[in-house]
Amino acid sequence: MTRMRPPIGPRFTKKMVAMLVATLAAPAAFAQASPFEYDLTNFIPTRIEYHSIGGQFEAYYYYDGRYWERWETDFPQAEQNFAKRLRELTAVVASRSPARRRLTDPDLGDSPLIFMSDVGYMRLSKAEIDGLRTFLHNGGFLWVDDFWGDAEWRSLEVAMEEVLPGKRWTTLPIEHPIFHTVFDIQEMPQIPARDFARWGTTEPATQHRYPTGSMTTPSIRAYKDDDGRLMVIATHNTDIADGWERESYGEFYFENFSTKAYRVGINVIVYALTH
Repeated sequence: MTRMRPPIGPRFTKKMVAMLVATLAAPAAFAQASPFEYDLTNFIPTRIEYHSIGGQFEAYYYYDGRYWERWETDFPQAEQNFAKRLRELTAVVASRSPARRRLTDPDLGDSPLIFMSDVGYMRLSKAEIDGLRTFLHNGGFLWVDDFWGDAEWRSLEVAMEEVLPGKRWTTLPIEHPIFHTVFDIQEMPQIPARDFARWGTTEPATQHRYPTGSMTTPSIRAYKDDDGRLMVIATHNTDIADGWERESYGEFYFENFSTKAYRVGINVIVYALTH
C-alpha cells in the first residue's frame, strides 16, 4: 500500500547506501561484463493501469488524505527507487521516470517488461485481454506483485485463463535460474507492507480479499509459452515493491526486507532482459 515518504537525514542516507552495497555486492562482475547482448541503455519501468471491481477497500482505498486505486499501489516511488539501485548495482541503465500504460496502448510493445500490482480485484476488458495476449506472444514479459491469499490469486488466474487459454500456471522451484541469475537466492522472501512488518512477515487476512486461505508461503508462480519461456511471473504472498518503496523508512525495514526485495527485483529484471 502506498505511503507518503518521511524526511530523512544525510547521515542515514549514507549508511543506507553503504549497507545496500555491502549486502548486494554480488552484481559487480555482472556490471563489468555481461555475456548477453541486449539494450541496457533504455530500460523504462512500466506500470500498468487497470480497473478494479468493488467499492472502498476493494477497488480503492483511502490513505494520506486521498483515494488510491489498486493499480497505483507503491507507484511511482517503488519504481524510482528500484531504477536507482539497478543503475548502481548492475549494467542496466534504468530510467527513474517510470512509465504508466494501459494494456490497450499502441506503444505497449515498446516495453520489454511491464509491472502490475495489487490485482486482487482486477477486472480486464476484452480489449485489455487481447492487448496483453498480443504483448506476451510478441515476446513481452509481465510481472505481477503484491497480492495475497486464494481469492486474490484467483482474480489473476481468471484473467489469465482468457489471456492465455489452455495455459496453466506452475510454481517455480528454488532451483530455477531466476533465483540465481545475479544473486543466489535460496529462499523466496516474504515482504510485508511496512505497517505490518513489526508483527511478522505475513500480512493480516483482514487486509485482503476473502476467502484468503493460506497466506504464509511466498512463491513465484509462472505462465510459460510452448517453448518454456517465462511470459508471466507472479510474486504471490509477498510485496516486493514495498521493499523498494520503503527503503528509507528506517534501518529495521531496510535491513530485514528492502535488501531481500532488491535481490529478487534485480534477478527478475536481469533474467527477463536476457531471456
